[in-house]
Amino acid sequence: MDLIANLSLGFGVAFTPINLLYALVGCILGTLIGVLPGIGPVATIAMLLPATYALPPVSALIMLAGIYYGAQYGGSTTAILVNLPGEASSVVTTIDGYQMARKGRAGPALAAAGLGSFFAGSVGTLILAAFAPPLTELAFKFGPAEYFSLMILGLIGAVVLASGSLLKAIAMIVLGLLMGLVGTDVNSGVARFSFDIPELTDGIGFVTVAMGIFGYGEIISNLSKPEEDRELLTGKVEGLFPTKEDFKNMAPAVLRGTALGSILGVLPGGGALLAAFAAYTIEKKIKLKPGEVPFGQGNIRGVASPESANNAGAQTSFIPLLTLGIPPNAVMALMVGAMTIHNIQPGPQVMTSNPELFWGLIASMWLGNLMLVILNLPLIGMWIKLLSVPYRFLFPAIVLFCAIGVYSTNNNTFDIWMVAALGFVGYLFLKLGCEPAPLLLGFILGPMMEENLRRALLLSRGDWSVFVSRPLSGGLLAAAVLLLVIVLLPSIRSKREEAFVEE
Repeated sequence: MDLIANLSLGFGVAFTPINLLYALVGCILGTLIGVLPGIGPVATIAMLLPATYALPPVSALIMLAGIYYGAQYGGSTTAILVNLPGEASSVVTTIDGYQMARKGRAGPALAAAGLGSFFAGSVGTLILAAFAPPLTELAFKFGPAEYFSLMILGLIGAVVLASGSLLKAIAMIVLGLLMGLVGTDVNSGVARFSFDIPELTDGIGFVTVAMGIFGYGEIISNLSKPEEDRELLTGKVEGLFPTKEDFKNMAPAVLRGTALGSILGVLPGGGALLAAFAAYTIEKKIKLKPGEVPFGQGNIRGVASPESANNAGAQTSFIPLLTLGIPPNAVMALMVGAMTIHNIQPGPQVMTSNPELFWGLIASMWLGNLMLVILNLPLIGMWIKLLSVPYRFLFPAIVLFCAIGVYSTNNNTFDIWMVAALGFVGYLFLKLGCEPAPLLLGFILGPMMEENLRRALLLSRGDWSVFVSRPLSGGLLAAAVLLLVIVLLPSIRSKREEAFVEE
């Protein structure tokens, strides 16, 4: 009964005109960002963080959450119509989605993505509402030692689930941790790694890192590609609804994708991206029915399953953020930034000290999913037109907005130069095949890890065994070691590499 009472409180908050408006704004912006290739939700949320200063905390978080799951929807539109994944987690959707579009079945493909996303998003929201309170109870048992061990597990999880080389993922996390150490030491008041640059004594700004490495890095990468590489489907999208046979094929695929996405979304580092890859791999392993289109040639299951998985993953990735205050991915790390701006300490106390925010956010996700399905199906024609905006007009505008956003956080021109420098670093990472998301995770978790490590050692009077002797902390460290050992086994390592080369 508590759940019903809490949800009714949440819907009461979400149904206020201002929150409905911001949910709608977030959903439209998110879809727009997903549709435009190369601009992900990380860069957008980073750009909009300064704008949330003036908003009420609940409205600000509702809008940012809308951008996140809206981008999961929008990414599928370009993946299907133009063979360009607007979002990293839509990479898999291009394989069969674009083939369906080429055969004149773009309508059913887009409908399968939209309906699958809506179902998975709704289930993910229910799981979030049901499991968040008991997890919050558990979170109150966490002390500094447990938090440190949990963050170690989170970083190892990010290494394991990052696509590509394990060594590169570890290097990215270490670099993120080192960047997090720049600034003034809280305990001694001594400036660390500031190289006598006064602006660095406060540390590197989170928005600066996110915008530089993700926003500008992606822009430079996109500008390095010739414009002719883009291909547009100018034909009208006919027959929007899937056939009865399509429904029969996609229903079990949607259920499988939703279940997989709901589980993997909670894991640190992986979330929606890994869920989409894993769901497609599983669908390929399931035997084709007689007369069914092979995978890679326009099978509707290859669209429905990964799209359901990435949306379910997007919703359940809020669980570790709202219950433990630990961001499982780059977007959730930005949500921590948004909460901090509004003087809200992310973690288990959010539910008790700020129930309107907690349950209002959960209820708004369900409304947001409903808005997205209503928005996305009729607006397909408009998204196609938007894709024809030349890059030469699009990118200067994004660069300008990024610069304005960064400058407005600290009113400091040094930050603009910093973003430009980090943009080239981000481009270099893309060229070297390094995934930058673990860096952002290391950057956000680094200072928190250091603080909890020092606090735990202070309480135990310098006794390092506190991390192993406390059952919860010891268990989390054991899980981290086990995860590392498993992923380093030769057979598992080759399977892991196989899973990520599913193109």
